[in-house]
Amino acid sequence: MKEQRLTILAAMMAFALAAAASAASVSTQSSTDKKSYVLGAVYDITGAASFMGIPQRNAARMLVDQVNKQGGINGHPVELRVLDDKSNPSEAALAIKKLIEEDHVLAVLGATTSGASLAMLPIATEKHIPLVSNGLSVRIVEPVEDRKWIFKTAQTDAHSARVIVSYLIAKKLTNVSFIASNSDFGSSGLAEFQKLAAPAGINLVSVQRYSDSDTDMTPQLAKIKESSAQVLVTWGTVPGTAYVSIGRRQLGLTIPEIQSASTSAFLEMAGEAANGVLIPSVKLLVADNMPAGDPQAAVVKKFADDYRATFRGQTASIFAGYAYDGMLLVLAAIRNAGADPTPAGIRDQLEKLTNLPGVTSVYSMSPTDHNGCSPDAFIWVRIADGKYVLN
Repeated sequence: MKEQRLTILAAMMAFALAAAASAASVSTQSSTDKKSYVLGAVYDITGAASFMGIPQRNAARMLVDQVNKQGGINGHPVELRVLDDKSNPSEAALAIKKLIEEDHVLAVLGATTSGASLAMLPIATEKHIPLVSNGLSVRIVEPVEDRKWIFKTAQTDAHSARVIVSYLIAKKLTNVSFIASNSDFGSSGLAEFQKLAAPAGINLVSVQRYSDSDTDMTPQLAKIKESSAQVLVTWGTVPGTAYVSIGRRQLGLTIPEIQSASTSAFLEMAGEAANGVLIPSVKLLVADNMPAGDPQAAVVKKFADDYRATFRGQTASIFAGYAYDGMLLVLAAIRNAGADPTPAGIRDQLEKLTNLPGVTSVYSMSPTDHNGCSPDAFIWVRIADGKYVLN
């Protein structure tokens, strides 16, 4: 079994380190008479979360192109069919139905957001098709006994909450203000944080919520400023998180801010207000500063370089990394599922993958863990002069 896992890992590392393909290309196919392995993906291409979804589509296609240029999997080309959910859970549900019922895909990747992923989940379960989500909510893969067909690559909000609480304990910060989006991601993050806070002796002295359409967080931040909070924890995505940081600066709220996640879009929107923000993040944000001995170093660095070369200098986001990892996992499972892989066979092999280095984590799946993120997946970064630096 150990030799089998090493063979899978070596093959997938070779795929990940292949030369980058043209950004404008549709997923290429090798010259072979063997049938294609057809995969589906649902990403947010035109909706509010397109800043996450477009890089995800790019990353997934890039890896498929690389694999096909190397001859596919056992001579079979891989075909990727991508649909747009437009940041709408209902559209995501329709998209996965089409991919399964009309395109007869072996597996589905996506969606971009937790809400859309949760909408796709029952359909994948009913149709017995493996789904590998990019969403962060722990509810995507738990309870695992009800999520037999569902996997995810992004670290969960439960992971993030655990890392943040550990940091607060170490810094003796016991009075915490918490502001979260009203989205599924924000609600799940708040719930996970609350589970850990009280047992750790952490007091939530102010809990505020905002809508993703809000552009002024002054009312919520004014209440936080009046509280006894020693630190502000912000849980959401841009643009809301940027407006929180901008409003904090405008109000003169001087307590430190910790955000659940961050992207280059946040840096651009928040500007100088982003400086000083702390984030428990994946290693991609500091790809050029990773120690050579880190088990993810080669994959992270090559992915960052390939993405930049393929997409005309664009920097790969953490969200692109989630999609790339999803494709790494699915291709590894297909390779190990035999000459004629089935959805059930791919599902079974996904659950057996261990010690697979990805952009986000070193993954080890199991029947009780369909996320498989390593505890070492997180590092603490700080924003200084508009850039991410190791904290």
